[in-house]
Amino acid sequence: MEQINRKSLKKALRGNILTIGSWISLAHPAIAEIMSDAGFDWLTIDMEHSVITIREAEELIRIIDLKGKTPLVRVTSNEPNQIKRVMDAGAHGVIVPMVNSREQAEAAVRAVKYPPSGTRGVGLARAQKYGAGFDDYVRWLEEESVVIAQIEHIDAINNLDSILTMEGIDGTIIGPYDLSASMGKPGKFEDADVMEAIARYEETSKRLSKPLGYHVVPSDYLQVKARIEKGYSFVAFSTDFLFLGNVCREQLGKVLNTNNLLGMDTEIEK
Repeated sequence: MEQINRKSLKKALRGNILTIGSWISLAHPAIAEIMSDAGFDWLTIDMEHSVITIREAEELIRIIDLKGKTPLVRVTSNEPNQIKRVMDAGAHGVIVPMVNSREQAEAAVRAVKYPPSGTRGVGLARAQKYGAGFDDYVRWLEEESVVIAQIEHIDAINNLDSILTMEGIDGTIIGPYDLSASMGKPGKFEDADVMEAIARYEETSKRLSKPLGYHVVPSDYLQVKARIEKGYSFVAFSTDFLFLGNVCREQLGKVLNTNNLLGMDTEIEK
């Protein structure tokens, strides 16, 4: 599968070109800078399961954007006011949780777009270059802004055809934790019913020539490779805090194991 070699995430999604991104839950600007420099195609600022504020989100968006990467925001919910604010802050698109029907997919699209395509209020902020780039932004919004629907409930699986064919939905990303929870089997990814639901997502997306999206939460490249081999092209690879924590534990563990092998006492003397 070809990997993205241009800046337009929308075109990559349309062409089923592989892009690899990650998740930011820690609000420090250095996190966005480090992860942008790591080589991800896009980075998602998580406002659903973090304490990141709109002010902090704007700073993270700015850094990712200036680094030449695509800044996305996973919003708290399918709520037009928050979508409007993160788009005005300069997000290139949103990932909207719990999109379970065509009507909810349409609401997400309309919250991103200006009239007549949508219902978003028009304001002047960072995205519009504080007024100096409004006309350019209007064109960009129609041509390049991205709306990703999270498929994370069994109702979404049952309504998948209508969600995927909603004009303005550029892609989807499956949420296996919430999907399994909606089936009364949280975290049981090997359960036959959960596996069948994910298989339906894959089959329907492929039948409709829509990109497959998945968030590989563990910081394990082999799991990313496995999803790519299954045909996933919009792949999120772990999160900032897991990369940090896992490397700390892994490397410190090697140090302590080495010291123990040498017969050294690693406990701090009291």
